[in-house]
Amino acid sequence: MPGPKDLDPSSSPRALLGSELRHAREKAGLSQEELGQRLFVSGSFVGQLEAGTRRMQPEYARMLDEVLETGGFFLRNCRAAAKSRYFDRFAEAAEAETQATAIRQYAPLLIPGLIQTRAYARAVNRAYDPTTPEETVEKWTEGRMERTRLLDHPTRPLLWVVLEEAALRRETGGRAVMAEAMRHIAGLARQNRIIVQVLPFSAGAHAGMQGALKLMEFEDAPPLVYYEGAHNGRLEDDPATVAEARFVFDLLVASALSQAKSLALIEALAQDYAYEERP
Repeated sequence: MPGPKDLDPSSSPRALLGSELRHAREKAGLSQEELGQRLFVSGSFVGQLEAGTRRMQPEYARMLDEVLETGGFFLRNCRAAAKSRYFDRFAEAAEAETQATAIRQYAPLLIPGLIQTRAYARAVNRAYDPTTPEETVEKWTEGRMERTRLLDHPTRPLLWVVLEEAALRRETGGRAVMAEAMRHIAGLARQNRIIVQVLPFSAGAHAGMQGALKLMEFEDAPPLVYYEGAHNGRLEDDPATVAEARFVFDLLVASALSQAKSLALIEALAQDYAYEERP
């Protein structure tokens, strides 16, 4: 397993906890695998905590304080690291996303958050709960836009998205909003910032019919897969589970349109949405 890199403790509470965990583990003379055995988790899980790609939960913080004899340090500080602007079911995945070197995502129902426009994100957030106060919807939308800034870096992370054709044809927020959304995705693809492929209706039955998935790879921690459903989400680090998800993604790529044909379809949809919006 690759050794963890030095983290900047000032960068975030999770970075501080990861750095301190590595220091305490090495001081105790334990490997990641040996510490994992005492916590009843994998060595990979410990490595992800040290790398800052996973959030430290109170139950693990308490066990770490006991095993490493750290006087309650981890339990006291894990609450600060747990603060997030995202829903609990998604917070850990969103935080891991910021550390990823590569993200591969299959989206069957809607355009993924990282490549949404503000208007599209707002329409989605409003649809989630039509009775939510306007200021709450704006807060959710701003959180979504904060995530999109991950793509401000010219090359990292690699983002490879397989989009179901249904996600592109589901009119969300009106035709003008959809036209803007299509142009945005096409622009990112033409700038070589993302890889996008469309899985067309004509593909028929395919490997991803059980739902959305997101694979994340890291420079110094094992990969993760995130499964998302209605009002729930699950982050997995089991190597067999991650390998199975990667196989599913590879099959989806094989069934999808080529990048060139996908871009042509997205740009054609942008024109259709824009044309039909005119009086």
